[in-house]
Amino acid sequence: QVQLVESGGGLVQAGDSLRLSCAASGLGFSILYMTWFRQGPGKGREFVAGITRSGVTHYADSVQGRFTISRDGAKNTVYLQMSSLKPEDTATYYCAASRTVSRYVGIMDYWGKGTLVTVSS
Repeated sequence: QVQLVESGGGLVQAGDSLRLSCAASGLGFSILYMTWFRQGPGKGREFVAGITRSGVTHYADSVQGRFTISRDGAKNTVYLQMSSLKPEDTATYYCAASRTVSRYVGIMDYWGKGTLVTVSS
């Protein structure tokens, strides 16, 4: 069973930076894509960023240029470096893994429990 554990969330002010981490255990070769999704208050879960095993990255238009996703194979950890944070970035951020490169929530095979990021104005 694959387990994903997020960390790094917290309360910050607009313009601040924050780095989220996702520690993965039990991942096999069939897992090709690691992603971050987020869910704001009263909203659905939306794609934020993704990274393939070879390092190809994808970003939602809303975070392009501000967020950076990366992975450390030695530590089996995925990161989301968040810069120039805005109040609209406030959400619970979830780490997810999929055997298929996709932005679709329903195609994700594994999920973490989430970490809350609150950005005040």
